[in-house]
Amino acid sequence: MKHLLFYLSLFCSLGIQAQTLLPLPVQQQAGNGTFALDRRYKLVSNLKGEDSKYIKEQVAMLMGSPQSTAQAQPRGVIMLRLNPGGSAAEGYKLNVTTDTIRIEASTAAGIFYGIQTLRQLEQQQRIPCTKIADSPRFVHRGFMLDTSRHFWSKEFIKKQIDALAYFKLNSLHLHLTDSEGWRIQIKKYPQLTDETAYRPLINHSQWIDGGRKYCKKGTPGAYGGYYTQKDLKEIVAYARSRYINVIPEIEIPGHSHEVMQVFKDLSCTGQGDGFDLCVGNERTFKFLTDVLKEVISVFPSKVIHVGGDEATMLYWKKCPKCIGLYNRMNMTDTTQIQGYIISRIDSFLTANGRRMIGWDEILDGTTLSPQALVMSWRGEQGGIKASQMKHHVVMSPSKFYYLDHYQDKPETQPKAFGGYSPLEKVYTYDPVPAELKGTDAEKYIDGIQGNLWTECVETSSHAEYMMYPRLLAIAETAWGTKSSYADFRKRVLSMESYLRSKGYNCFDLNRETDTYKTETAK
Repeated sequence: MKHLLFYLSLFCSLGIQAQTLLPLPVQQQAGNGTFALDRRYKLVSNLKGEDSKYIKEQVAMLMGSPQSTAQAQPRGVIMLRLNPGGSAAEGYKLNVTTDTIRIEASTAAGIFYGIQTLRQLEQQQRIPCTKIADSPRFVHRGFMLDTSRHFWSKEFIKKQIDALAYFKLNSLHLHLTDSEGWRIQIKKYPQLTDETAYRPLINHSQWIDGGRKYCKKGTPGAYGGYYTQKDLKEIVAYARSRYINVIPEIEIPGHSHEVMQVFKDLSCTGQGDGFDLCVGNERTFKFLTDVLKEVISVFPSKVIHVGGDEATMLYWKKCPKCIGLYNRMNMTDTTQIQGYIISRIDSFLTANGRRMIGWDEILDGTTLSPQALVMSWRGEQGGIKASQMKHHVVMSPSKFYYLDHYQDKPETQPKAFGGYSPLEKVYTYDPVPAELKGTDAEKYIDGIQGNLWTECVETSSHAEYMMYPRLLAIAETAWGTKSSYADFRKRVLSMESYLRSKGYNCFDLNRETDTYKTETAK
């Protein structure tokens, strides 16, 4: 009977702890008692430099700013130990006793994630005693924010970085350019932001119906904005302090209406018509490499996103310059024109010490460099093809990971772009396709990413409503340890309360009305 009571107690304790953790850790063992948070603590750490600074800030968020213990015994010890090779990259080992917290990891990011686990475990200034061994399944655990269709403040982006870090996501992809507005300062071409960063209408549909017109900053009713290079460096530094990599996206060759309104000679007609840059015009490459040089100077990310999706190719078929390129290169299909520009930009980035990533259309019409990455959005097939070609892949199929889709019955929800992706659908999707499991290609699946396109999202509260809690399902899938959906839902409800307490606007899972029906990603 005593043994039964002991195991019931252990089970209940573990259950209480697990309910507070998202994503779930790989291994967890409950202990007895709690560690009391007290500002009179002693911090012992072998971290150095910026990592030491970042981690001390996180400890202070948990414990409060430390008070001097020179004349008194500390009320607890926090030991943080870097042990290169001791655990998987970004993994950590956590041991909480009544008087000591120990975190060991092979990287500073691992220490950081151990502290996020502590933050989630804390209740009423106490942390339950526990042992955890944890590490992520995927190296890329990402979120994309579309800043072109609608513009988001620097403060809003920092706020989302805080949430990404709390749930152990490590990549923020900023979609910085598109037909709706150029959002990054390029010092060599100030016309880009001077002439296309603002528009007379905030509503996306009305803007399109009104002829896709731009206006100058200061025009009465002007909507928009852009990020200076100083702004972006500040965002990058803020993300770096939370072990998040910021990936910039410069969209080519399609989705470039705004560029061609500024530089009409980069269009096939010379009049700024269409959406695709003129690939047969050598000046297009001068423009793009100039832009990318400045992008590289702002973003330390080893990966640069070049878009590559949804080129219409309409004007290429009748453009003398593109036809000339087509004939000179002995092309046999129009997609090879896109392949040509992608290949040249791939080579440029490689020569400058960066790796290209793009939407899965970059596979068409060319042979990518071995280091190029593919982001699979049109279902799984692009990811399957790329991984079998030994390209590293980020899975982001629109049916599951596009956060601009409805998450409940459309008639009960704010306007969305379309689709239907409720929380259960997002959570139960397995990003490794069945045909890759157990094959050599499986190791090329680097991770997953949720994308918030913002055609229909005009306000920060609406953006957060679309992100949370579905981004939590992506976070747990990316980390890799998953439970039943019923268990996950309980933990999400707890996390929704936390997010609201921090000022985030979440979809209310308690008010969900629809039920999920299984869909395939293909």
